[in-house]
Amino acid sequence: MVLKGKHLLNSTDFSVDEIFSLICLAEKIASNPEKYSEKCRGKIMASLFYEPSTRTRLSFDAAMKRLGGAVIGFSDPVVSSHSKGETIEDTVRTVECYSDIVVVRHPEPFRPHKLSRYILIPLINAGDGPNQHPTQTLTDLFTIYHYKKRLSGLKIGLCGDLKYGRTVHSLIKAMDRYDNNSFVCISLDNLKLPEEISKEISSEIIESSELEISMHDLDILYMTRIQKERFETIEEYENSKGCYILTRDKLDFAKEDTIIMHPLPRVDEIHENVDEDKRAVYFNQAKAGMYIRMALIMMLLGISD
Repeated sequence: MVLKGKHLLNSTDFSVDEIFSLICLAEKIASNPEKYSEKCRGKIMASLFYEPSTRTRLSFDAAMKRLGGAVIGFSDPVVSSHSKGETIEDTVRTVECYSDIVVVRHPEPFRPHKLSRYILIPLINAGDGPNQHPTQTLTDLFTIYHYKKRLSGLKIGLCGDLKYGRTVHSLIKAMDRYDNNSFVCISLDNLKLPEEISKEISSEIIESSELEISMHDLDILYMTRIQKERFETIEEYENSKGCYILTRDKLDFAKEDTIIMHPLPRVDEIHENVDEDKRAVYFNQAKAGMYIRMALIMMLLGISD
């Protein structure tokens, strides 16, 4: 298999053809999960999370276990030898002795990239600070394809924290590779998409500070939370939180076939009354994350379907 033995560090590490192969496999798994329940029997995944996570960590664990494999690792570095002063490089080298594939989340940008140089087994970046979150991007692409049956010719609204939001950074870079996509970036001035990212994008980018007036022709509205943990001061966070809240009545501004996505967790940016709307797909998106991670694990380990 073309992805066997590779690392996944950035949202653009795989070609569009390789991504489509992953999506196709994820669709097969979702339609018949029992068929894949023993595919990774005897394989071990190491899960090293140096930053808090619920969905990403649990979806990786669930993915490996649903494939029949086992999981080792930690969700808090305090319970690892990191608390004794061991370097993360030594931890990863040691873990390689016990596992077939390793998943790393770290608050420092590019730390998984550096760690990948020390090991031969596949390493997956599960989020590196405000930089990227490539498996969330695969989740998003799988979700978009499931509902829209295409990854091109789409108008995508991105709302909230576009400065620190690694899921946004990864998704824009990934969707920019497909034809005729455009982005509407909805944010406060202090949370705008970083210029170094917008400069890399060839697709049209429209900036806006108004959610309602930007929604009328969107195919996708991708909401994000204001990330308290990324701000340098609590004052800056307090001035930004609650700036965009999607409610059921605001959906009157959106098309009937717009899909509402969110990488989760949410705080207050999507009211619970939106959950009942057929356009709200974020919990299905979370489930899609497990299936695409199952497909990713299989392909990186060279296991056929």
